[in-house]
Amino acid sequence: MSARTEDKRSRISRAVPEHAPALLAYFARRIDPPYDAADLLAETLLILWKRANGLPTDDDEIRPWMFGIARHVLLHHQRSTARRKALADRLRSQMSLVERPGFSDSSTFDDLHDAIRKLDQTDRDIIGLHHWDGLSLVEVSRVLRMNEGTVRSRYHRARERLRHELAATTTIVTLANP
Repeated sequence: MSARTEDKRSRISRAVPEHAPALLAYFARRIDPPYDAADLLAETLLILWKRANGLPTDDDEIRPWMFGIARHVLLHHQRSTARRKALADRLRSQMSLVERPGFSDSSTFDDLHDAIRKLDQTDRDIIGLHHWDGLSLVEVSRVLRMNEGTVRSRYHRARERLRHELAATTTIVTLANP
């Protein structure tokens, strides 16, 4: 490492303890929740260290240089937050338009949902992916990263368990002829 690079790094090492509290306050005043300020400060310090070669030669310019980098980190954070919020809002609005039959609609078919809950997680996934999400058993095997034959046999055994469970819990009503 050159003496010049070492000098710049030592200047940054001296500047960070001096200016980091002001940078942290800068972030805390501008973001919500304020506890994210520490993450933004850490990101800023990492960039400062990586850009040690860009350190101004005049010590009076180090503080504005650090705040300039902090400002870019803050702007990037705000853009990312706005994009995430917009995406979440779009997804929420789309989800409100989508019918959600299946596991979430247990009030309609209580017995069926109780029987499905008794299956192990993999069998529930197979049944749900096939029936509610419309995937073929070949596609289900790809999603679950299982052998196609294994998925087929587990599917058929799960269906039999469901059929048996539903037959045991369903009351059959017969109408007598008067």
